[in-house]
Amino acid sequence: MITVTILYPNSVGARFDVDYYINRHMPMTIKCLGNSLRGVIVEHGLAGVSPGSPPAHLAICHLFFDSVDSFLEAFAPHAEKLQGDIPNYTTIKPIIQYGEARILR
Repeated sequence: MITVTILYPNSVGARFDVDYYINRHMPMTIKCLGNSLRGVIVEHGLAGVSPGSPPAHLAICHLFFDSVDSFLEAFAPHAEKLQGDIPNYTTIKPIIQYGEARILR
């Protein structure tokens, strides 16, 4: 199983609307990606490691697929729509990476 991880780094003046992301963007994403999407986890950064420090990322999203190809096939027809929604919830340019998921426990 692979993950498509989308990171939204924290920076001075960054805007991230968690309510919009959870209640509008993610339902649209889940619907667009269909049955190829095996699961999704959304994290909202609360704090950094040191007491009182800000989180390194305001949000992180993990999308689970059987393969990179299955992600690309599901995403490609909806790329413009999903990417076009980004300004509605953030001013952050997301960082995207593929990974291999290994659930150990």
